[in-house]
Amino acid sequence: MLKADRTARILSHITEAGSADVHELAGLLEVSPATVRRDLQELHDQGLLHRTRGGAVTGAVNLELPLRHKHGKRQAEKRRIALAAERLVPDGAVVGLTGGTTTSELARVLAERSGITIVTNAVNIAADLIVRPEIRLVVVGGIARTTSYELVGPAADRMLAQYHLDIAFIGVDGLTAQEGCTTHDEMEAQTDRAFMRSSARSVVLADSTKIDRVTFAKICPLDEVHDLVTDDEATVSQEQAIAACGVRVSRV
Repeated sequence: MLKADRTARILSHITEAGSADVHELAGLLEVSPATVRRDLQELHDQGLLHRTRGGAVTGAVNLELPLRHKHGKRQAEKRRIALAAERLVPDGAVVGLTGGTTTSELARVLAERSGITIVTNAVNIAADLIVRPEIRLVVVGGIARTTSYELVGPAADRMLAQYHLDIAFIGVDGLTAQEGCTTHDEMEAQTDRAFMRSSARSVVLADSTKIDRVTFAKICPLDEVHDLVTDDEATVSQEQAIAACGVRVSRV
């Protein structure tokens, strides 16, 4: 297993469980305890977890993992969500894309289209699409967030106010019927709202692990969302609660 894959699995496991000890992780990853200790110390030095005697803990509720550590997690579900979302995009549309692993997957699907305009604040999405001359690309500027690869803040919001988007796809870190859509960063939430204000149709892309989860900064209540595309592990009761807020829910 590559080191990047190993550290991603460590972060994912500790984020979900809240803590883990060295021997538990060594068994999970099929590596030596010494290797796990080195990985944990490196992740501690990066501020991604807190090292403890014999293991590690998240150190915070709803730890935000950098995008590079999220890549590959629930990839099959995100691919299905992206393929379903792409079918919502009409020919010639102006499409907004915020950052995130699921919206990045959608960008890869949309890269096969031609004649559409994509407006994004995610530098990783922009880097993938800039080599596609058949797509008109508009990159929204702002303050760089190293965890999500997004450009956010007042400059991004002012730029988005100058455009009209036919449809915007929004990535979220949490979604509940009561609290609406949430993310980890206040400025990111503000820029997400700017995408929604500029768009005729707002579509949230979220795999089922984001449902019934609340994170720090509120993006919007659910009555401002037109559609949610999620995977088929979302429960019927979750779908009904979200649909009761006026959202069209697609489980794929």
